[in-house]
Amino acid sequence: MTRPRMAGEVPLPEPPPQVRAQPARLAVVVVNWNGWQDTVECLESLLRQSLPPRIVVVDNGSEDGSVERLQAWAEGRLPYEPPVGPLRRLTDPPVEKPVRMVVRPAAEAATARPAEAEVTLLVSPENVGFSAGTNLGLRHALNDPAIAYCWCLNNDTVADPGAVKAIVARMDATHRVGMCGTQVRYYHRPGHWQALNGHRFNLWTGQSRGIGHNLPVNRPFDPKKVARETDFVLGASLAVSRAFLETVGFMEESYFLYFEEMDWAVRNRGRFATAFAHAAVVYHKEGGSIGSSDRKGERSAMSEYYLMRSRLRFYRRNFPLLLPIQYGLGLGLVLRRLWRRQPAKAAAMVRAMLGLDFS
Repeated sequence: MTRPRMAGEVPLPEPPPQVRAQPARLAVVVVNWNGWQDTVECLESLLRQSLPPRIVVVDNGSEDGSVERLQAWAEGRLPYEPPVGPLRRLTDPPVEKPVRMVVRPAAEAATARPAEAEVTLLVSPENVGFSAGTNLGLRHALNDPAIAYCWCLNNDTVADPGAVKAIVARMDATHRVGMCGTQVRYYHRPGHWQALNGHRFNLWTGQSRGIGHNLPVNRPFDPKKVARETDFVLGASLAVSRAFLETVGFMEESYFLYFEEMDWAVRNRGRFATAFAHAAVVYHKEGGSIGSSDRKGERSAMSEYYLMRSRLRFYRRNFPLLLPIQYGLGLGLVLRRLWRRQPAKAAAMVRAMLGLDFS
């Protein structure tokens, strides 16, 4: 798969057959739900990678015309305008259109071999959740025997042009690699990390915190130490190996949202290594779909609901003896929301604790 030329770029002569680019060894899986603008920016950055990946986008039952707009962007009928600011460099100039895009129904994801195109768009008729949507993309990508690694990437991210190459190099160099993360910096505060590779997790409280969270990106760090301290890789930028998927399995779909990556890490215990591609840099807008945020008081009621539901489900599946502690801590969180005069969020959390639907 060759990289499309950028607008204004001088075309290069075709290389002789013996030095043509090899088939992609890494597939990027991006789930879109009512966020085509973010997805277009993400794709613009992925199509500029120095090592071209195979790209699979899963539209998760969007109701904002995402499928039609993504097709229009690929065909060049919907112009892309790079953002203003320091990250403009990652998508400016826009890639030359048309971008070869193949659109397939999600029902064909598990059986059809990926087409030779820059982007494959799988269309789900309903929102099946982040985990199930990601799994659709992963299963489709693995139908290509050349794919050794899959990179699960949030649609509200952009990546430095060397990210794919750095991930493949790190995973190639790691014995029995299973999961691998990257630097994740804040999109709107690119001088600070959201996380280096992933999080440390407190089993008793159910709380986690990103390694390097909120620290300036000029702060030195030891990549090997970061990898050792990673309890789970941040799901916004999480690469997995084919062997990991074939042995540990795909994401647990019952979570719908949140705790998927922590569940993966628990299921992986003692099996595969966790690596850190420290040279790969991703910028994350964070919480674009349903208002999730790690800032105090800024999560939406829907985010609070799924976070509580998934936390309890995680403990019920993996650490049932600690479940009563989680219910007690959950009640404390509900009271805190009430004290902050956030009754809608408190009510959403109570519904999750009682096993009721969000609405």
